[in-house]
Amino acid sequence: MAEDMAEQVEPRKRRKTRVGVVTSDKSDKTVTVVVGRQFAHPLYGKQVKRTKKYHVHDETNEYKQGDLVRIVETRPLSKTKRWRVQELIERAGG
Repeated sequence: MAEDMAEQVEPRKRRKTRVGVVTSDKSDKTVTVVVGRQFAHPLYGKQVKRTKKYHVHDETNEYKQGDLVRIVETRPLSKTKRWRVQELIERAGG
C-alpha cells in the first residue's frame, strides 16, 4: 500500500530560473537583479523590450554590481524575496 502511494507522488516541479544583471548590492544578504525579456507585440508584431527587478537572496554577499547571474525561484525568504542566486555567469568588468 505504501509503495503504491510513493509511485503516485510526483517529483518536485522544476523551479523557474532567470538570467539577469546585479544592479544593487547595498543591502545585507540581498542583491537587486534586473531581468530583461523581448517579445513580439501580440497585435503589431514589433519587438518589445520589458525589464523586471527582483530582490534576490545572496547569503555570502559575494555578488557585486554588474555581475551576470542566474537566479532560481525559492520559498519566501522575506516580504519581497522569493529568489536566490544559483550561479555566477560572468563577473563584472570582464
